[in-house]
Parts: sequence; C-alpha cells; structure tokens
Amino acid sequence: MQGKAILVTGGARRLGAAICRELHARGASLIVHYRSSGQNAQALQGELNRLRPGSVALVHADLLDISRLPGLIEESASHFGKLDALVNNASSFFPTPLGEITETIWNDLIGSNLKAPLFLSQAAAPLLRKQQGCIVNIVDIHSEWPLKGYAVYTAGKGGLAALTRSLALELGPDIRVNGVSPGPILWPEDGEWKEEAARRHIIERTILKRTGEPEDIAKTVLFLIAHAPYVTGQIINVDGGRSINLS
Repeated sequence: MQGKAILVTGGARRLGAAICRELHARGASLIVHYRSSGQNAQALQGELNRLRPGSVALVHADLLDISRLPGLIEESASHFGKLDALVNNASSFFPTPLGEITETIWNDLIGSNLKAPLFLSQAAAPLLRKQQGCIVNIVDIHSEWPLKGYAVYTAGKGGLAALTRSLALELGPDIRVNGVSPGPILWPEDGEWKEEAARRHIIERTILKRTGEPEDIAKTVLFLIAHAPYVTGQIINVDGGRSINLS
C-alpha cells in the first residue's frame, strides 16, 4: 500500500473515517471526499497528516451534482499524480414509507447510493486502468434482503450490488471491482434503532450475537484493495452471519 493514492467518498466520519484510518495506517495516501462534514474532514486530515505529513488531501463536492464528478476525479488525482483505488462509501440512509415517497427522496437515495458510484467509477476508469487499480463499493446486506420501510434505499443498494458485478465485467482485466456489505456495525443516528429493544432484536439474529466494529469493514476494504489480486465481481458480507439467519 506504500505510495498508493486512494479516494474515499464520504470519508470524514463513521465507516468512511475508519476506512481512511486503516488504509492510511498501511501506507496509503488518501483523498478524503466530504460534502457537509467539513469540520470532521479537517480534523481527520490533521490527525493523519501529523502521523505522515502531506499524506492526506481533502476534496469537497455534492455527489448528486453529476456534472461535477469528472472534475472531482481530476482534482483527486492531481494531489498525488495518480489514482490507484476508488472507495464508493458515501451514502444517504433514511426511511421511505410507501405513500410518502417523493421524487426528491428518490433522487437523493438513488443518487447517492447508485448514480454517483456509477459516474465516479466511469470518470475514474482511465486513471485506474493506468495503475491496474480497483474499485470497492460499500453495499449493504439489505441489497439482497429488503429492509421494511426503506424501499428506495434498498433499491439503491440493490442496484449498487448489480453495478459492482457489471463494472467488474466491463472494466476487467485491468480494473478489479468488488463490494463490501455491512451488517449491524454502526447504528443509524436516528430512527427506530435508537431503541435498545430494536437493537437487541437485530443482534440476536446474528450468528456471532454481537455487533461488528467499523474496523471490520475497513479491514475488508483493505483486503480487497491490497491482498486480493485474483478477486473481482464479488461482494463480501461482513455481518456476523446476519444474512443467513434472517428468520
């Protein structure tokens, strides 16, 4: 990973920040994308650059503005002169009860979870091809097992799972494309998961009977970038066995 330049979207906080810390600890140089979490992004940049000066750059963009994405990729590559990997982590997540879904909601959830990863990958492909690089998409176990009340989010992540496999086919053999599907790792910051009973219900349906840690996702991303040269078109569930115990 020494000298690798990696763009992580939504990298300023939560899972994105854990991914950034893990990749950085292994020697990568990072371009951390953020939209509204500027303070978090600057704090993370300062933290990591103190460990290795000049190793982390920031880029700011609204990923729903598709016309901006080619420029975002160019800006990202300019910081370290290349781009070795793209981690499509940025995501919107909120409930969409049937009967209350609007086009604005659709555009937000499909835009962040499916449309932006596609257009970012398309824009990054020429640069990644030069480096024999890779793309890692952060999917969700609910891409295969729908989450009630979240139809649009589920559709977006389901599309991202299909896109992961399609891009592997389109971009091989020069670029590998894989995905990571988290299970119960970090609880959403609002909604029904604030209730302890709701959390316990989910935990009890994991085989390991516990939540995972953000580092579990980060280490899987690291594996796919650095240690899996013969793996493409795959999505790894990191969920404590939740996806085979959904009853």
